[in-house]
Amino acid sequence: MRRRTTRALIAALAAMLALVVSACGSGGPSAAGDDRTIRIGAWYPLTGALASFGIPERAGADAYFKSVNARGGINGRTIDWIVKDNAYDPQQTVQIARRLVDQDRVVAIVATNGTAQSQATFPFVLEQSKVPVLNTLGGDASWYQPARDGLFGLQTLYEDQAAALGDWVARDGAKKVLVVHSDPAAFLKVAEEIGPAARKTDPSVRVKRLPVKFQTTDYSPVISKVKAEKPDAVVLILASAEAASYLKEARLQGLSTPMYGYAPVAAQSTLTLAGKAAEGVKAVQLVKSPHDDDPAIKEFRAAMAKYERGQPADFITLWGWAAAKAFVEIAKTIDGPVTAESLTRAYENARHVDTGVAPVLSFSAGRHLGTRDVQKVVVRNGRWESRGDFFTPPVRD
Repeated sequence: MRRRTTRALIAALAAMLALVVSACGSGGPSAAGDDRTIRIGAWYPLTGALASFGIPERAGADAYFKSVNARGGINGRTIDWIVKDNAYDPQQTVQIARRLVDQDRVVAIVATNGTAQSQATFPFVLEQSKVPVLNTLGGDASWYQPARDGLFGLQTLYEDQAAALGDWVARDGAKKVLVVHSDPAAFLKVAEEIGPAARKTDPSVRVKRLPVKFQTTDYSPVISKVKAEKPDAVVLILASAEAASYLKEARLQGLSTPMYGYAPVAAQSTLTLAGKAAEGVKAVQLVKSPHDDDPAIKEFRAAMAKYERGQPADFITLWGWAAAKAFVEIAKTIDGPVTAESLTRAYENARHVDTGVAPVLSFSAGRHLGTRDVQKVVVRNGRWESRGDFFTPPVRD
């Protein structure tokens, strides 16, 4: 009798231990807090030199998640979005990723920021923990070719932005194009895509590159070189502050050559720093202009005013908003528990996801980058305005 009772007690303790282990787990792909909450994480540079990007981008995503929670959440589940400051440092980002997965037990990393920073986490987050990384701002073609398990993006690659610019300048009739770019390899890689795209549209277009030392502030000698080349159009592959320096010096020296830029140029900071010198500049962007009058943009501006007072309703906050909205639209299609596995399946099956502010997204098992499209924007009366609809650049070789 005593032996039978002992065996029963051991069996009961084993069952209880199994339940405890199951409940406490490693914070892996199926952990979700409880069935009323969807717990997701992100990292941003909220301090340091890149905080001017991280803070507003986080604010845009946060405004959308707050607005969704105010309406009852995703299929009745509230969003618990845990954001941590990585100071734009890859090593800190890896430590943050471990805390989000192991301690906070997030089911996904959503709408986060940074290429090198996110990539540093992939061995632990994607490969070991099987937690998906969704809608990251930043990225490299190698992330998506071939598709990587659990990694899904919505930012048109910089190289495809360059292809769009090459096509645009050629269609505008330019025959001699000069690409002014910062000298680091990442900028050169983008600049090199403009020539082939322009020549696909018009084989007679000639494209030359002019490298500039990174973080140059004196653009007087640069503008002198540009004037000597006598181009029909200039494409700027520069950071926002550098583009503004270029534009101010170009105006000072009387250079009126049409100017184009990729998404980092199409920022509010460019207008703030360049002032009237930015008038007429053309660029491509990842989203519509935050000044547009369509309903989706008006919803964005109203939510920013309500939930993130003090943060501008600009391109950067709209990036965050679009990434958060895309996640919610796809998560809503899940019938049952929201886990790492169900989110990955939902993304692989997501077609024609329309946030109203960014290109329509489509994913599949073999396609994990949702779009190649960009929006044309032009500076008019001191504001970036959308021109036409989103369009797809030429396929790169």
